[in-house]
Amino acid sequence: MSVCVLLLAMAPAQAGQQKPKTATPQAHQQPPKIIILKADEWKCSVQDVERVLLSASGQLWKFFPDRQLPALEVEPKGGPITLFKRGPEGRIHIRLDTGSLLWSQMAYQFAHEFTHVLCNYDETHMPTKWFEESLCETASLFALRRMADAWQGDPPYPNWKSYAPSLRSYAADRIAKDALPAGKAFPQWYRENADALRASSTDRARNTLVATVLLPLLEAQPGAWESVTWLNEENFTGDYTFTDHLKAWRRHCPPKHRAFVTKVAETFGIDLGAAD
Repeated sequence: MSVCVLLLAMAPAQAGQQKPKTATPQAHQQPPKIIILKADEWKCSVQDVERVLLSASGQLWKFFPDRQLPALEVEPKGGPITLFKRGPEGRIHIRLDTGSLLWSQMAYQFAHEFTHVLCNYDETHMPTKWFEESLCETASLFALRRMADAWQGDPPYPNWKSYAPSLRSYAADRIAKDALPAGKAFPQWYRENADALRASSTDRARNTLVATVLLPLLEAQPGAWESVTWLNEENFTGDYTFTDHLKAWRRHCPPKHRAFVTKVAETFGIDLGAAD
């Protein structure tokens, strides 16, 4: 991380000494409980960490009115990764690679891992896993930009309002770094990179480029985030294509989300044909 980004990622001093605002009650179910582990390793106020993580996940959770999730256990090092093995009472264990006052980095990583949970992640090897990874990167950009807007008007602490531009800058830096090459249409880029994506699901440069293309779709239609609930519903056997996966995703989605999946496919230059 550059010195510039490090400076942008520093929260205002003494934030943890202020009383946080009372959270506004949700119109639907409560957000999943976040359990902060290894408090001494965060090197900052655990209360502040919880506020950042709730804000990041909350930008997505609001679009899942019918979901329920077990508690999320989060520790600062050893990741970023969401472990497949569940803890007591089905708790989901998330490890980040952050700490101190790096709120933008913390939010970015947590939004990514939280979206794996929303996608009903599992340890099945899938040649299209890169698409879930790209959606998780999209979620990170989406959450940071939404957090910037939210903190500008109603931050967790009054003096965090001035930090809102740093959240937006962190997302902008990621978008600029891995943007689609000038003069190249995304369907062409995808055709040229499809094999590389299948070979390495966590090629972050490619994941983020895909994310920058998907981001406008989800910012224009944020309710479509709920569709990732059915992303991994199909139990595939043998070899299958990205088109097969998209068709299965659309088939398992409720009718209100199927047009969105079709739009995603069209963005890649893929024709899914008539809905099943």
